[in-house]
This record gives sequence, C-alpha cells and structure tokens, in this order.
Amino acid sequence: MKLIATMLLGAVLGLGAAPALAADAPIQQFIAAFNKGDMAGAAATMAPRVSIIDEVAPFQWRGPDAFARWGASLAADSKAKGYSNESVTLGTPSRELVTSTNAYVIVPATYAFTQKGVKMAEVAQITFTLWKTDGAWKITSWTWTGPEASVVK
Repeated sequence: MKLIATMLLGAVLGLGAAPALAADAPIQQFIAAFNKGDMAGAAATMAPRVSIIDEVAPFQWRGPDAFARWGASLAADSKAKGYSNESVTLGTPSRELVTSTNAYVIVPATYAFTQKGVKMAEVAQITFTLWKTDGAWKITSWTWTGPEASVVK
C-alpha cells in the first residue's frame, strides 16, 4: 500500500524515474562532446540563454553567447596554466528533482588533466538545471563546485 501511495504522489507531483532518465541525456551528451573537444556538440545541449558558473575567470557567463564565451575563457585559462588531456568523468547523480518541464540534477564529477607533465584530478560536483521545450531537454544552467585539483598518486 505504501508503494502505491508513493507512486501516486510521484505522479501527482510530476516526479518519477522516467523523466529523470530523459533529463540526464543532455548532461551525458554535453560531457561526451566536451571530452571529444566537440564544442559545437556541447553547445547544442544548452538552452539559448544558458547561465554558467565555473572556477575560471570571470566566473560567470549568461546569455545567448554564454557557452561560447565560457569555452573561450576555459581555453585561455588552460593554455596559461599548461593544461592538456582535459576530460570530465561523471558519477551517478546524487540528487534529481524532475517535473514535466523542469529538472534539477546534482552529479559528482572528476576533472582530470595533465599540467606541465603532471597528472592532476579535481573531484567536484556539477549542479544542472534543465528545461524541456519542444519535447527536448536543454541545460539552462550549470555550476561547477569543488576544491582545487591535486596530483594523482
């Protein structure tokens, strides 16, 4: 009986496993494209007016060209710091709140890179918000949060 009540409550609130899986798709696509260096593919997962907060100056980007400006800032920062072989690995989402048109997803992440020949890793998390429009989920914002990278031992 508790299971039925929980399922009914989830249906009334618009929460459930199926929408969460669909909302996760653009997050996975974004990271896969980023790891391939496909910034156009990564940008395609974003809503037109995305908002980004990251640890690279100027630390926040908003508006129709936010993703392109963030990408340019990240590339300049990586070059200045001697980063190469950059990639992000996602863990299993630690929190997902999904309605029929909006989602909030927290995902553990590890940013791995080489800095001037030394392998580094930064264990962090990314918080995403998404919006479903025209039947497709798009990332409306994301925030990278974590401590500084450390040497991989």
